[in-house]
Amino acid sequence: MIDEAKAWSYGKAWWWRSLLLAWFGYVFAGLLHDPGNANLFGMFNLCIHEGGHLLFSRCGQFLAIAGGTITQLSAPLYGMWNFYRQKDFFSIILCFGWLSTNLFNVSQYMADARSMSLQLVSLGSGETIHDWHYLFGRMGLLPYDHVVAGFVWFLAVLSMAVCFMAGAWLLWQMMVQPRRRPSL
Repeated sequence: MIDEAKAWSYGKAWWWRSLLLAWFGYVFAGLLHDPGNANLFGMFNLCIHEGGHLLFSRCGQFLAIAGGTITQLSAPLYGMWNFYRQKDFFSIILCFGWLSTNLFNVSQYMADARSMSLQLVSLGSGETIHDWHYLFGRMGLLPYDHVVAGFVWFLAVLSMAVCFMAGAWLLWQMMVQPRRRPSL
């Protein structure tokens, strides 16, 4: 895959992609400071999350509640798979950044499972259920909400680190390779 990514880098413009990577740095700094940071992804991720509840609504209560997070985390993973099929390696890297924003959000939601102090959003006018209070309660993990949330936070940082390191490597490949392939 490294050779494929190097070959993909030939002739690609690095400068505007570097702006996207820098923007992810800005988003990452905001999320480290406040995991509830309302960045550009926040509302988009929330809509996917709520759509996941609808998608899984006929699968029983447990899956209907878990479906929000399942869908929220599946969207950037699907993006990675789709961009790999297209051999767009920089877009794959950006999906790691997008996944990170979702993991930060899920981590914050998980850490709130016992205290239930976050203001929740709900589709419709029914009773609002705190997803992770319910899920952890059903799995007997409610006392460990902060432990599990800490692990998910670590995955969020790791995902963003992949975004930065692989993104910087791809940018470097674009910069050092000639703009055109050598003629044979």
